[in-house]
Amino acid sequence: MRPKVAVLFKMKSRPLEELKKHVDVDVLLYPSEDELAERIKEYDGIIVSPLNRVTKRVLERAEKLKVISCHSAGYDNVDVEEATRRGIYVTKVSGVLSEAVAEFTVGLLINLMRKIHYADKFIRKGKWESHRVVWSGFKEIETLYGKKVGIVGMGAIGRAIAKRLIPFGVDLYYWSRHRKEEVERKGVKYLPLDDLLEEVDIVILALPLTKETYHIINAERIEKLKGKYLVNIGRGALVDEKALVRALKEGKLKGYATDVFEEEPVKEHELFEYEWETVLTPHYAGLAKEALEDMGFQAVKNLLAILRGEIPEDLVNRDVVKVRPIEEVKMLEG
Repeated sequence: MRPKVAVLFKMKSRPLEELKKHVDVDVLLYPSEDELAERIKEYDGIIVSPLNRVTKRVLERAEKLKVISCHSAGYDNVDVEEATRRGIYVTKVSGVLSEAVAEFTVGLLINLMRKIHYADKFIRKGKWESHRVVWSGFKEIETLYGKKVGIVGMGAIGRAIAKRLIPFGVDLYYWSRHRKEEVERKGVKYLPLDDLLEEVDIVILALPLTKETYHIINAERIEKLKGKYLVNIGRGALVDEKALVRALKEGKLKGYATDVFEEEPVKEHELFEYEWETVLTPHYAGLAKEALEDMGFQAVKNLLAILRGEIPEDLVNRDVVKVRPIEEVKMLEG
C-alpha cells in the first residue's frame, strides 16, 4: 500500500505532480484546526505552509503520522516539541527563498526611507498641488547611501541581504549566535546585539522565531533604536509590537517596515495609523513564482526522504531519531 499524504495549501503544480508519482495525495486547502484534527489520522505525512497550524491537539490524533514537511524556512506553526515526543519527523526548506526574500527586504528598506508607498497614496488622493507642497512635505527623506546597517541573523537570508546591500555604499554590521568568518572576510563587521543596535542607523531582522528569539526586540531594546529604522523580514513575534507602537507614537522610532506580524492575518492594527513611518505587507516576501516552485520541490524531496528511511539535511528535530529510529518510518524504497 502506498503512503498517504495530505498537502494543506495550494502547492505549485509541478512539485505536486512529482509527489503524486510516489504517494497517494489529498489536497486539503487550509483546513481549520477542527478539520485537521478530524482528518489527520488518515495520513502518513503532511506538507504544510506557514498558514497551517499543526498544534498539540492535532498531533494527539495523528495515529499514523511519520513526517511533517514544512513548505517554508520557518516552522513555528508546528508544535515541534510534541511532534518529537510522538516520533514524528519535522523538516523545513532552506536556501530556496533566500534570493527572493533578500530582494524584497531591500525593496522594503528603500520604500521605507524614500517614502515611495506614501508618495503613491499622496498623488492618488490628489494632494499634489505644487512642487512646493512636495518639497516642503517630503524634506525628511533620507538616502540609504552612507548609512550603517545592522543585520540581525546571518543565515542564508541574512547573507543574501548583505550581498545586495554592499553595492549601496553602506557600512554593514551583523549579529548572529555564531560568528561567520566568510561574511566577515567580505567586510561585514560583527558586533554583540546590544552594541549593534546602538551603533547602526538601520536594523534588519532576519531571524527564525524560537523560544530564544521571541521578542528579541523588546521594550528595552526598542529604546536603543531611537532615531533609527527597523525592518522585520523574519517573524512578527521577534518584536514586541506594543512597545514598537509606543515608540512610534512618541516619535522615537524613525520608521518600521515589516512583512510579518505577531498575529496573522491582520485586519486591524495600531500600526495602520502611521502611514508616513511604516511600510506594511502581508507576509509575502517569498511569493516569487520561481522560489515557490523550488520550495515545493524541496518540501516534497524532504518528505520522500523520510519515507525512504533517509535523514535529510533539513531535519528540524534531530532528537526524534531517539524516539523513533528512521528505519521504523520507512515506507518507500529508494
